[in-house]
Amino acid sequence: MKIAIYSGTYRRNQDGATRTLYELTDSLLREDIQTGIWSYSYTEQARRGLSLFKVPSIPLVLYPDYRISLPTPRLDRDLDEFAPDIVHITVPDLMGIHFRRYARKRGIPVMCSFHTDFVSYLKSFRLGIFENQSWKYLQWLYNGTDAVLAPTEEMARILRTHGIRNVDIWSRGIHLDRFNPGFFSRELRRSWNAENRLVILYAGRFVWYKDLEIFMQVYEKFAEAGLLPRVRFVLAGDGPIRDVLEERMPEAIFPGYLSGEELSRVYASSDIFLFPSTTETFGNVIQEALASGLPALVSDKGGCQEIVAYSGAGRVCTAGDSGAFFRACRNLILNPKVKQRLRARGLDWVRSRDWDRVNASVVKTYRNLVFSTSNPLPPRGNPRQLQRHWNPRAVDSS
Repeated sequence: MKIAIYSGTYRRNQDGATRTLYELTDSLLREDIQTGIWSYSYTEQARRGLSLFKVPSIPLVLYPDYRISLPTPRLDRDLDEFAPDIVHITVPDLMGIHFRRYARKRGIPVMCSFHTDFVSYLKSFRLGIFENQSWKYLQWLYNGTDAVLAPTEEMARILRTHGIRNVDIWSRGIHLDRFNPGFFSRELRRSWNAENRLVILYAGRFVWYKDLEIFMQVYEKFAEAGLLPRVRFVLAGDGPIRDVLEERMPEAIFPGYLSGEELSRVYASSDIFLFPSTTETFGNVIQEALASGLPALVSDKGGCQEIVAYSGAGRVCTAGDSGAFFRACRNLILNPKVKQRLRARGLDWVRSRDWDRVNASVVKTYRNLVFSTSNPLPPRGNPRQLQRHWNPRAVDSS
């Protein structure tokens, strides 16, 4: 079987969506499934069964860190030469439309996976008036494919609410050898002046649509309550609003963008993970935090809440309510036994989140689309099916 994937960017560790696609690629190659990646930017690599194709692009006007790929006549020639059995679209842009058109013309099954809630970003850019048109566009694009994969049932529900059909779940995994409490570093905590404090961590991009205004307000509430001497705020990452964060949180620690063992040590050396974002489709960072032994405090809007709800390893707070997040942090600080209980639940939860097991659902979808002529996907909304996606103790006997 050959899979052609349009991925937008394919630079290793650039963001959660890219890391997810790298994990999928690893799983496909281990299954001896030939994989072609079409991207405007990728990390050079030579791997058996993997083909990389560069496409032209232009920067996104409001967010130049991301780009829009542009179709060219060469694209179809490359696809024809690769001869895919499945076309998999991960970005709903002009190139995504072209990939769908290509697949339909040649009678090849085509599917989409939903990684980034671009519509929710519109409000951050003061473009909320375009939300309805954006959902109509996504409905048109996705309903012209054979299957759509969403990372959580919450995101699947949102897609279905907006008229998108054939939605199933593709969850996310975690590497326990990369994220675990064994990376704890007393020396790192000492460098933060946090030996006798609880560390509240954020990890991710420094952008407004991650709801970092709420994070800053939580910091300010700790300052107003005279509790800053008991905690240390650490923000691992970088982005265009870093200067604002540093100005509003002068006693916070900013170690910069981290990867590899440096990031693992920061997670494992912290105590609470505070992530108020409302725009996540899943939230890979939440599983990374749980695997490192941190209870997670998340918003009740977006995909992160589902991880916390199913694992029981944190607290779900009202979106946009900095007071609710502050109280949740304070309660964990004042109740160490509760924090330890949440930590234990998180460590237990992640044991079942192996990437190959999670990605098996994608491989199954591929095979169903290639070999089934009637109903390529299992029935939607079946409670037992949903339980298999999330319950680490459930056994899929199919």
